[in-house]
This record gives sequence, C-alpha cells and structure tokens, in this order.
Amino acid sequence: MRYDLVIFDNDGVLVDSEPISNRILADYLTELGHPTTYEDSLRDYMGAAVHRIHDLVLERSGERLPAGFDESFHARVFEAFRAQLEPVPGVGEVLRELAADGVPYCVGSSGSHERIRVALNGTGLFAWFGEERIFSSQDVGRGKPAPDLFLHAAKVMGVPPVRCAVVEDSPLGVRAALAAGMDVYGFTAMTPGERLAGATALFSEMAELPRLLQ
Repeated sequence: MRYDLVIFDNDGVLVDSEPISNRILADYLTELGHPTTYEDSLRDYMGAAVHRIHDLVLERSGERLPAGFDESFHARVFEAFRAQLEPVPGVGEVLRELAADGVPYCVGSSGSHERIRVALNGTGLFAWFGEERIFSSQDVGRGKPAPDLFLHAAKVMGVPPVRCAVVEDSPLGVRAALAAGMDVYGFTAMTPGERLAGATALFSEMAELPRLLQ
C-alpha cells in the first residue's frame, strides 16, 4: 500500500449518521425560528464542527443560538444514535483488511469526542480503534475546512502528511485534507461527486476503497 496512514472521517464514512443528525438539526433550528430543511442542513453543515452552526446562524440572522443549544442538540442526536445508528455497509471489512495488512488507520472527525464514542460504541466499531486512534476537532483550534485536525492526527501517529490518505464524504472535509497536503478519497454514497471537487478519486461503495488505496 502506498500510504502509511489512512484517516477516516466518522459521520457518513464509518457510521451512517448524516441522515439522522441532519434531520434532527434541521428540525431543531426550525423550532428555534431559523427555518432549515434537511437539504439545507446537508449543504451547510455536513462534515462541520458545531461552531459552524453558530457562526452561520449569527451571520444570516444576526441572532445567537441559545446558550444550551449544543447540549440539547447532542442529547437529541445521541438518543437517536442509540436507537437507530448503523455502521456504513462494508466498512468493517475495510478495517479488517487494513488491520490484517498492518496499515495504520485512525479517525479524524469534526464531531466531539463524546459523539465519536457514542457512534463507534453503538455500532460495534470502537474495538477497531481504541482511545489512542480517535481525533476530534476538540483537539485543535479550528475544525474543517481548516487542515489542523488532519495535521494533528498525522503528527500524533508519526506520519508525514504526504504519506496520509483521508477518507471523506463532505466538501469541508475534502478541502481540509487538501489543505493538509494529503490525498483524499471522496465517498459519494450521500454526496454528489461534483461537490467533492479536488478529491484524488471518488467511490460509492466501501468495497471499492482498498483497491484505490493500493
């Protein structure tokens, strides 16, 4: 394999969480007086850290979200995750193959550490990672599309950026990987390929990924 580290986004790449969390976010913002459709949420917030929600709402409406927004939003999302969340089809096989081949991998997610762990534990994927291979935007000053998260993960894992491959499904994530100087593979199960401009390659099913990484 031509990479020394594979960095997986979490939401939409490891776990099929984007439909759940974006429906909840759209409904909650609408409830708070900021009309938002599911499609709006996918377009504006998919792959982003929660601070982006605050920033865009303030920019567009001149109003700040309530102080308890993050806590309430995450509580709603975690409740739904525990009842509904599933791993992305085929991702377990990909992780098994990487582990068998001795290829290091990790998670680099815009989500909080709590959100990542709720998702991975609930889908049975946590055992493939463990605490030492989980990286969150909480670990750095800026979330995606800034490169900070991916650069931090590579540094901790001891791999130069040029030897890293990122697996992403959001435009913000692709931009972050490119800014970090890493190759990035765009997963198009939910995101049209044209929105992942600049990706090294695109794929629509996890079974395709190992071949692309060779």
